[in-house]
Amino acid sequence: MKIKFLSVLLLVTMTASLLAACGSSGSDSSKEGGSKQSEGSKNKVVAWAWDPSFNGAALKIAEELYKKDHPDFELEVVDMAKADLEQKLNTNLAAGVKEGLPDIILVNDPNIQKYVTAYPNTFADFTDKVDFTQFSPYKVDALRIDNKIYGVPFDIGVTGMFYRSDYLEQAGFTEKDLENITWDQYIEIGKVVKEKTGKYMATINPNDEALTSILLQSAGSWYITPDNKGNFVNNPAMTETLRVYKAIADSGIAKPVTGWSEFVGSFNAGDVATVVSGVWQVSSIMDAKDQSGKWKVAPIPRLEVEGGVNASNEGGSSWFVLDNSANKDQAIDFLAKTIGGSSEFYERFLKENGGVGSYIPSFSSEVYGQKSEFFGGQAIYQDFTKWSTEVPGITLGMYTQESKDALKNELPNILQGADLTQSLANIQKLFEQQVQ
Repeated sequence: MKIKFLSVLLLVTMTASLLAACGSSGSDSSKEGGSKQSEGSKNKVVAWAWDPSFNGAALKIAEELYKKDHPDFELEVVDMAKADLEQKLNTNLAAGVKEGLPDIILVNDPNIQKYVTAYPNTFADFTDKVDFTQFSPYKVDALRIDNKIYGVPFDIGVTGMFYRSDYLEQAGFTEKDLENITWDQYIEIGKVVKEKTGKYMATINPNDEALTSILLQSAGSWYITPDNKGNFVNNPAMTETLRVYKAIADSGIAKPVTGWSEFVGSFNAGDVATVVSGVWQVSSIMDAKDQSGKWKVAPIPRLEVEGGVNASNEGGSSWFVLDNSANKDQAIDFLAKTIGGSSEFYERFLKENGGVGSYIPSFSSEVYGQKSEFFGGQAIYQDFTKWSTEVPGITLGMYTQESKDALKNELPNILQGADLTQSLANIQKLFEQQVQ
């Protein structure tokens, strides 16, 4: 397969001259928080990130810790919408514009290989700057390209099976009945729950690939191969993933939803017994204050294929440093000594912002071991971090979004009973057309 750069680059390259002009202006880049701002001080670092209450707040915690030994250090966090950050970065890099860019950027994990491959010699190599053996292996694997590790692992989306303990007990199941089960066992439990309580076991959205992504990674597989080819045909994990997906839909245990609001509303209203999702879903579940004490978390079900485990991931991001930034060395040192190597950072990040990282030394801290009254006295973060060490590592490649789009195009046909072998061939063909 002939590999090309990001499909989005076609658009941004066409508009590059416009934004490049802005990026090359000293006054404009200063206003926008670019590297020009940090040229006046070797101790000032500029970072671009989205979500100031989460990602930005994490950087501020890191700044406080770093300033204990570096009192002259100064950090400026420039808040942007995620889409705006990615478009501005792509546009400037495609045009070869370096001025106006920050020292540090936040990168969504599926974009890591895209950025590094599309823009060689643009991002700093952290291989010898951080002890990566101290992080959950799968998180580091996402950063490793050609035997180099780019960036510092940040938040994770290790998954769990949140469940209404009252519904499961009413249906005759105990906590042990939900541990280390397969997806077929999950479906059978769901049928009993539906019969005994009238509640759905889960939700299903034919326009969303979140569940298929969770299933695939739990078996150490992905939509594309490490060399960026479609991985839909002759892939046992993919075949089993879609078989399970259809089986859940056909069994009647899943409530159909469309969009995020309906999804969250389904469990906040008490309509479903389980939610298979990332640890970041905790806050949404806890929005239903009247359900306190009625929820618990178990490991996710596993696929019955070679390499299948009861652990997976959904989402996550990492911090990168631009190799030609004004204060590259300072930025690297700042990240390496805080987010890349401080238990105190991760303890505060969890306590103050509800963020969970993959830094293993922090897992044994008192903060991670705290018990949650909402989740029936369970030390949920202790469990989530344990599961994070069991998640299979995968290569996300350059074309995760394109592969997901190809899958979503065929999902309705699969749910309507199309031949699975033919559907997989259709998805593979569409994917290849998108990236050739």
